[in-house]
Amino acid sequence: MAKVLGMGNALVDIITMIDSDSILDGFGLVKGSMTLVDRDTSSFIFAETAGMPKIKASGGSAANTIHGLAHLGIETGFVGSVGNDDMGKFFKKDMQINKIKPILFRTMSETGRAMALISSDSERTFATYLGAAIDLSADDITRDIFEGYDYFYVEGYLVQNKEMLEKALRLASEAHLKICLDLASFNVVAKNQEFFNSMIHQYVDILFANEEEIMALTDNTPESAAMGFQQDTEIVVIKLGAEGSFCMSGGELKRIGVRPSRPLDTTGAGDLYASGFIYGLIKGHPLEICGKMGAILAGRIIELEGAKMHESHWENLRREIRSMET
Repeated sequence: MAKVLGMGNALVDIITMIDSDSILDGFGLVKGSMTLVDRDTSSFIFAETAGMPKIKASGGSAANTIHGLAHLGIETGFVGSVGNDDMGKFFKKDMQINKIKPILFRTMSETGRAMALISSDSERTFATYLGAAIDLSADDITRDIFEGYDYFYVEGYLVQNKEMLEKALRLASEAHLKICLDLASFNVVAKNQEFFNSMIHQYVDILFANEEEIMALTDNTPESAAMGFQQDTEIVVIKLGAEGSFCMSGGELKRIGVRPSRPLDTTGAGDLYASGFIYGLIKGHPLEICGKMGAILAGRIIELEGAKMHESHWENLRREIRSMET
């Protein structure tokens, strides 16, 4: 069976349920966005939300997707950079426990952390201190990393190091891996529009984006944008939140509905959607079935706090996925 290598910012997520969106204004954060902050700001936000419920988990967009694939029985690896500290050890141990091969570079910086602030309507806003994650360099990325893998899944948040990201995409392409790119937050995409368009044109086989991200990338409607990228990609997948999703391949558009759910926290919804979709591709299912598998995982994760699920939830999800394969 095909193996998947992920690469992204190795972060520890600190999921915090906030009692009012006014706190976001106080921190200078735009609701629903991902904002890069320095260490002091991250510590300040942590202190100011001290009395609010918190959960700690290994995270980062690509890491969440790789976790999902591993729980579905796909052999996986993950490339990232962490600090030589307790959070770095926590991140590595979590990878190993979940049967993911960790390819982690250690630096003197603190392990990165993402303060995920969850509003009462389940929308999440990230204040991310990249820390050691940003120390992943072009020199770290070598050809041997890609050996034995069939898919390369990379998050758009790595755009903070364009040289490293482009080298990784180039080496994965030269190694004949199928390249999946999931775009970053809409504000990150807007600031790096030209670079993302160039990378998609040169290297990307499967593009994942939500509605805001694809519009920030193209200044066009999601459907028109997806059609435009058909010249360069095999598959374009657009996630539309409560309206479901659609995928386009060969100029044909397939619309996919949502799994009925009661949203609590949307953290990881897009990441787990990608897990289900890629799993379906690996198993050779039609695109519509791939999308439905993604919707099943996304619909379940938003009912829980954080982007990780207990094994009992995964047992039920695997059973639901298998029922679609018979």
